[in-house]
Amino acid sequence: MAQEQGITIKKEEDFSEWYTQVITKAQLIDYTDVSGCYVFRPRSYAIWEIIQSFMNKEIKKRGVKNSYFPLFIPESLLLKEKEHVQGFTPEVAWVTHSGETELSERLAVRPTSETIMYASFKKWVRSYNDLPLKINQWCNVVRWEFKNPVPFLRSREFLWQEGHTIYSNKEDADNEVRDILHLYKKVFEELLAVPVWEGIKSENEKFAGADYTTSIETFLPIGKGIQCATSHSLGQNFSKAFDITFIDKDEKIKHAWQNSWGLSTRSIGIMVMYHSDNKGLILPPKVAENKCVLIPIIFEGKKEMLLKKCIEIKNMLNENSDLNIFIDDDEQHSPGWKFSEWEMKGIPIRLELGPKDLEKDQVVVVRRDTGEKLFVKCLELKNKINEVLIEIHNNLFSKAKKFISDNTTETKNWEEIVKLVENKKLVKTVWCQNSKCEDLMKEKLGGAKTLNMPFEQSKIEGVCAHCKSPGKSWVMIGKSY
Repeated sequence: MAQEQGITIKKEEDFSEWYTQVITKAQLIDYTDVSGCYVFRPRSYAIWEIIQSFMNKEIKKRGVKNSYFPLFIPESLLLKEKEHVQGFTPEVAWVTHSGETELSERLAVRPTSETIMYASFKKWVRSYNDLPLKINQWCNVVRWEFKNPVPFLRSREFLWQEGHTIYSNKEDADNEVRDILHLYKKVFEELLAVPVWEGIKSENEKFAGADYTTSIETFLPIGKGIQCATSHSLGQNFSKAFDITFIDKDEKIKHAWQNSWGLSTRSIGIMVMYHSDNKGLILPPKVAENKCVLIPIIFEGKKEMLLKKCIEIKNMLNENSDLNIFIDDDEQHSPGWKFSEWEMKGIPIRLELGPKDLEKDQVVVVRRDTGEKLFVKCLELKNKINEVLIEIHNNLFSKAKKFISDNTTETKNWEEIVKLVENKKLVKTVWCQNSKCEDLMKEKLGGAKTLNMPFEQSKIEGVCAHCKSPGKSWVMIGKSY
């Protein structure tokens, strides 16, 4: 029975089918009748709540306030920033009717909230005393135009946070762009155990309407780069379009400097793809709602004693901790079935307690990431579990980091770049930063593109690997989700 319930395809044989089985059998996602729209089941939403909690704590330290703006955006507002609306036009879903009555103005279903928010910001900002203004909202957005939806990674409706801030000067705004991007790096590395690198997007790849876009990126086990989160400098583009001005200390009227930044539920899909294996989901401990499951190995005549001890252990471990341990005492399934079930659902640690363990006053501790078994005395259990949880996180992170390192090549040879990209490798090379050169590279590389230009730049020597113009920066290139 365990085999029927488990993952029936190997990650290395059919990644797409494997991923679908993991997210459905681990009860993260349910499908609906609307293509590209999914149900976030409690197990995945709990991960999102942990990310929310971490982010809220961090952004509130920075003076950011949470709020909520409408889902529907009048077309006249969306059109106010020309470059911005052109960037989103293909993805916008429109409301045109109320019942049988045609609306006098089309309403866009929120693809992002710059335009609806900035209409309010114009009213809220009057002088330098009103700045900085720092607003965030947790919400859903809809982006309709794409093929081949993938739960979490590419969907028509998804959840995210979008921060929108206003400053009186460029320097403070620029500092925040980097600060928030580094915060996103902490989410991925410290919560999700996914290594990322920080950098700036090319002109072609930046957010529509931004002065520049920074991003964190990673490289997935399927040989594709993926954008994890973004932090944008909007400069004065939107403040001029929406007439967001303030009276400065010198009593002159000036346009404000603005940023926007966002992290979405795509993060969950990236985590699943990176760490999970052919047994199912592997959850990094810090985003696991339940960090341990305790399974009694019940024998006739020992049931009452075992269950009593399990409750004692559970209460002891959960006291003053976030372990949130629960007991699986369901007698309809065998212990072996339960082992496979909780492995598939990704619980970081499995605890086993049988009659022999009871006699020795010990618990068997099993790691989900390696399968290693430890025999731990009950009095030492809490400290050992906390120690093992740290080890699990570090192991997942180290393995992912090694994968990226092993699959990254630094080269300035164009022919070598073509071969590497064909073989689903990540390439670091010298580039001229010219948009036309980038378009030609993308065409010659079969759709592979620049991911970003890392902030950490060693000395630039030589010419662009593609067009042989003077090199201006190192850039990461690869196939992309």
